Amino acid sequence: MKFDWPVHHLGTIDSTNTEAKRRAATGGFTDCWLVAETQTAGRGRLQRNWLSPPGNLFTTVLYREPSGLAVASRTPFAAALAVSDMALQFAPDAAVQVKWPNDVRIHGAKLSGILIETGMSGPDTWVAAGMGINVTHAPEGAGQSATSIAALRGDTVITAAMVFDALRDAFSARLVEARSGFSTLRKSWLERAEGLGGTIRVNASAEPVEGIFEDMDETGALILRLPDGTRQTIRAGDVDLIGRV
Repeated sequence: MKFDWPVHHLGTIDSTNTEAKRRAATGGFTDCWLVAETQTAGRGRLQRNWLSPPGNLFTTVLYREPSGLAVASRTPFAAALAVSDMALQFAPDAAVQVKWPNDVRIHGAKLSGILIETGMSGPDTWVAAGMGINVTHAPEGAGQSATSIAALRGDTVITAAMVFDALRDAFSARLVEARSGFSTLRKSWLERAEGLGGTIRVNASAEPVEGIFEDMDETGALILRLPDGTRQTIRAGDVDLIGRV
């Protein structure tokens, strides 16, 4: 199934997610895609700055989620899988992985930033799924290594418009999957999970937690096996990979 939602091209804007939230606040929005050529105040998870040079893709899909927050909570995983699906279309041999909860990386280099925000518009739950994808540029100075679709392909023919078309179809498919249940989505995510079975550090509070990344449960929470053999469930945090398998 493909959601035939209109696409609004915005030129230069502060942030596609910020614009999506403005539209959601009116209560009269229609489900749509917002695409910017560049952003002046792009945001990532934990309110980190997202560098937004022209040539890369900056887009947010804004839609009502009829099943409410229970399904909206699956969107980070659906979006990460959609971005990884898109990347594999352009670079089928790339070692594309997802780092919990929704980073898409290749050999530890970040390909995209994903920011999921939700809210209520009257009785309806809305979702703003923002995705910034490095298409022609891998920005420096972001605090971690980065890569781009062009680098994965070894050429510069690729454009943000081409990537957007592939991403829109991939997201539609993964959203249908998310709405049908979490089990299939979870299985697909775990097949691409970076660090699964290895030691990770999760910065979830004042005291980081280290353990073996053992699984992801049916709600999307991370399951760690601690050094004392007990298991800990973590629902939010920032993951650092320590031991690879």
